[in-house]
Amino acid sequence: MWANFFFVIFPYICLSVFVVGHIWRYKHDQFGWTTRTSQLMESKWLAWGSPLFHFGALFVILGHIGGLLIPREWTRAIGISDHFYHNMAVSVGSIAGVALTAGLVILLVRRFIYSDRVKVYNTGWDYVMYFLLSAAIFIGMWQTISINIFGAGFEYRGSVSIWFRQIFYFSPDPTLMLQAPFLFQLHAIVGILILAVWPFTRLVHVWSVPVAYLARPYIVYRRKHAPDLAPNHEERIKNLKR
Repeated sequence: MWANFFFVIFPYICLSVFVVGHIWRYKHDQFGWTTRTSQLMESKWLAWGSPLFHFGALFVILGHIGGLLIPREWTRAIGISDHFYHNMAVSVGSIAGVALTAGLVILLVRRFIYSDRVKVYNTGWDYVMYFLLSAAIFIGMWQTISINIFGAGFEYRGSVSIWFRQIFYFSPDPTLMLQAPFLFQLHAIVGILILAVWPFTRLVHVWSVPVAYLARPYIVYRRKHAPDLAPNHEERIKNLKR
């Protein structure tokens, strides 16, 4: 019964809240569609924590997308063995996970302990967001270390990945998730729950990345040798005589 709820019903509840919540937030709170940056209040810790967190998160998300959405038959077809893929995923994922964890710890210390000026800037949704992110990262690192590095390992692409793709076919099989270790199940539940709270937190700024900024033309503030665009004295006289 619990498997049917968490691995069949729960994902669709969270995805529905994710979509409807974003639409509501965009229509009713466009001015709040921001990170609500606190850089002016404290910048030293932010300069270290933010790059570590964002670059770590980028590679972790890319790894999850590749592992969950790309069937292992596809990687086998291009000559990548399951053993090689597993070792690469664990190695690169561990490095990205360490960077993500270090960045999150720095940001948490900065926001909740180090700076009182930043602390008063928090909202209730900030606490929820940071708690769920911390839980997801902690569980993910724990399962990597205890199962894939020091344990027997687990090939999640034969169960968890198939279940995840089935969600988009509207036919998720909960028995596939029951084949996975408990930490994988818990990691999936927390990850799905993050989708439900996403629209109500500062995570919405992900959709406002200024990609067009990279292609914009340079702004010329001053030319070293600006041309004289004004007509000379003789031309002005001729124009007056016409």
